[in-house]
Amino acid sequence: MSPEELHAIELLRRVPYGRVATSMRALPFIAAARHIVVDGRVVLRMHAGFGYHQACNGSVVAYGADNFNTEDDHLWTVQFTGTAELVEPTTDELRLFGPGPHYVDGELFEPVYMRVEPQFVTVHTLSGNVRQREYQHVL
Repeated sequence: MSPEELHAIELLRRVPYGRVATSMRALPFIAAARHIVVDGRVVLRMHAGFGYHQACNGSVVAYGADNFNTEDDHLWTVQFTGTAELVEPTTDELRLFGPGPHYVDGELFEPVYMRVEPQFVTVHTLSGNVRQREYQHVL
């Protein structure tokens, strides 16, 4: 792995959730996902009830995560693309995920898991005065 890829993987380990993006019936969509990093690959946990995993399986997806909701003055965002594949997580991976939510949009949470090997990886950082203007757009 390149230094940028290693840096991106390390940043992903610092936050539990991100967003996966692909298309479904020729329309783009973005969905929240819980992630863990195992052996340089990212394993995602999503709610099966929406069927998003079916659109992702075998397709190239984009995944992004950030630390924008933290108190850190050094903000970052990680994005990568890779092919997603449905997997059955190991016992150790399930332990790393921890408990899932009870409900998603009022439905019982039904987990589904995908593994994505990052290919094209980017990291962007923001620093200096990033918090001073945080809520100026709110009246």
